Amino acid sequence: MNRQSRALLTIVIVAIILIPYAYCARGRDEAPPSALAPPPTEQPTRGGTLIATARSEPRSFNRVASRDFPTELFATLTQGRLVRVNRQTQEIEPWLAEKWTTSDDGRSFTLTLRDGVVWSDGIPFTSADVLFTFQAVYDEAVGSHYTSTFRVAGKPLTVTAPDARTVVITYPAPFAPGIRQLDNLTLLPKHKLEAALTAGTLAKAWTAATPPAELVSIGPFMLTRYEPGQRLVYERNPRYWRRDAQGQQLPYLDQIVIEIIPEQDTEMVRLQAGQVDFGQQQLRATDIAGMRTLAAQGKLQLLDLGVSTDPDSFFFNLRAKQWANDPRGAWLPRKEFRQAISHAVDREAFAETVFLGEAVPIHGPVTPGNTRWFWPNIPRYEYSVEKARALLEGLGLKNRDQDEWLEDDNGTEARFTLQTFRGSSILERSAAVLRDDLQKIGIAVDVVALEANTVISRMLEGQFEAVWMAFQGDLDPALNKDYWLSSGTAHVWNLNQQTPATDWERQIDELMTQQASVADESERKRIFNDVQRIFSEHLPILHFATPRLYLAVTPRVVNLQLAQSRPQLLWSPDTLAIRGGGRPAS
Repeated sequence: MNRQSRALLTIVIVAIILIPYAYCARGRDEAPPSALAPPPTEQPTRGGTLIATARSEPRSFNRVASRDFPTELFATLTQGRLVRVNRQTQEIEPWLAEKWTTSDDGRSFTLTLRDGVVWSDGIPFTSADVLFTFQAVYDEAVGSHYTSTFRVAGKPLTVTAPDARTVVITYPAPFAPGIRQLDNLTLLPKHKLEAALTAGTLAKAWTAATPPAELVSIGPFMLTRYEPGQRLVYERNPRYWRRDAQGQQLPYLDQIVIEIIPEQDTEMVRLQAGQVDFGQQQLRATDIAGMRTLAAQGKLQLLDLGVSTDPDSFFFNLRAKQWANDPRGAWLPRKEFRQAISHAVDREAFAETVFLGEAVPIHGPVTPGNTRWFWPNIPRYEYSVEKARALLEGLGLKNRDQDEWLEDDNGTEARFTLQTFRGSSILERSAAVLRDDLQKIGIAVDVVALEANTVISRMLEGQFEAVWMAFQGDLDPALNKDYWLSSGTAHVWNLNQQTPATDWERQIDELMTQQASVADESERKRIFNDVQRIFSEHLPILHFATPRLYLAVTPRVVNLQLAQSRPQLLWSPDTLAIRGGGRPAS
C-alpha cells in the first residue's frame, strides 16, 4: 500500500544541531544544497519514451485523498513538494522552496518559494497554493490521510504566508524530523480545486475518472492519456522549472508510459523481450538466476539494492465490531493467538521457500535495511510448534472431533480468511506457506487472492478478517505517525481510533509522541526500542522475512539513481534518460 499504506513515507537524513534531520540556517538567509540535477552517469540524450509497468492503476489522482502506491507514483511524476528527500543520498534538498531559515527554538521555518514557477496551465505557483494544501489537509470533510501525519502533539501546524513567495510553518511543539516532514506533502493547485474544497467535495475531486485534460501538473510530466486497465501515458511538461547542471531544461525524456500488468509472469516475459524497460516490484527469487544470465549477455541490467526496508505485512482486523457477534471473537483477536502463529512459522524456512534464500528473517516491522532504527535485540518468537499449541490450548482451542482442525468449547473451528493481492506471486506464495504452517498446529486458513485495489478498499472499510499486503513507510518512525498512533489513518489493524482501544496502544501513542519531540538521537532510539518491544509482545502485524531487492532494467535506460524505497527507479523521473532516444521493441 504506500504507505497505500502507511502513509506515506520515505528516508532519513542527518544533520547535527537541535533538529537533527533537516538542513537549516538558523536566523540567517543561507542557501540549502543546490536543486540542480547532479552530473549524469553518462551524457543523457534528450528525448525518447520510457515504458515501465505497474501491478494496478490509481484509485485516484488526488494524493491528499488517496495514498495507494499508483496514486503516489502519479504524484511523483506530475506534482511537487516544498522540499525533497533525495532517496539515494538521503539528504534533504530544496524543491519548490529554494531556501529556508529556522528559528532559534527549531520550531518555525520560513521558506522562500522559487520565482517564476507555474503550473502546466500557466497559472503561477504561489504561497496561496501552500496555504490551500494545508487547509485541505486539516479539513474534516476531506478526511485526508495526511491529517494525522501533520499533527504534532495532537495539534495542527500553523501556516502563514506574508507574501506570494514566503511561507512560515510553525510546529506546536518540538519535532525532531523538522522540515524533512514536508517531503511527504504533495501540493495542490488552489485555482483548480478551491471550488471543490468550498463545496465539501474535495475528497471526490480528481478521481480516476477525471479526464486528464482537467488535471494540472507542476512536476516534470503531465498525464495526457489514461486507458483504464491498460496504461497511463505521461508527456513532458514544457513549463517544468528544473534544469540540469548545463542549464538544459528537464526532463530528458519526452514520455513515460506506465503499462498496467497485474500478473508478474506476463511482466517478466515482456521485460525479457525488451518490450518494457522495468517494473515497480522487485524481482522474484525464481527470476533472479535467469536475469543474471541475461545481464551477463548484456541484454539487461541487474541491480542489487540491498535489503528491503519495507517488509510484507500480515495482520488481523482488530476492530472490536468485527468480532462482536462472531463466535471466534473470544479468542481470534487475542494476542496469544497471534503469538502462536508467530511461533508456528519457521522464519529461516520461510525465507528459503518464499524467496529461495534471497531474504533475511525478521521479527518486527523495522528491517536490517533500515540501519538507523533497526533493533537487533527485539524480542523474538522461536520456531516451536509445541509453544504454539500450548498458547492455543490456553485459549481453549483443542482438537475435539479428531479431524485436523482445532475447535473451541462451542465447536467453532480455528479458521480465518486471508486476503492478499492477486498477481503478486511473492504474496500469494507467502500466504500459501503460512496456510501450510498453520495447518500443522490445527488452524485453517482460507486464502483469497483479489485485485490489489479491492483488497485495499476492503481493508480501509474494515471488511476483512486478515490481510497480507505490501506497503511502505518512512525510515524515520516519527514520520510514520499515521502508522504508529492509534488515531492514524495507516494504523491498519484498527484505523482512526478516537481514543486508544487498548492500553498497549495508549503506551505506544505516548512513547511515539515523546520520541518525536526529543532532539538527542540516542534517546530517540531508546524510546523507539520500547515501542518495538511493546509491538513485539502484542503483534498487531506479523513479519517473517524481508527480501533482498533486485531490479532488472533494459540497457537503454541510463542516468539511473537507485533507492531502496519505492519507486526505486522513478523517484527522480526528470533525470532518467534513454540511450539514443526511441522506444522499446514492440
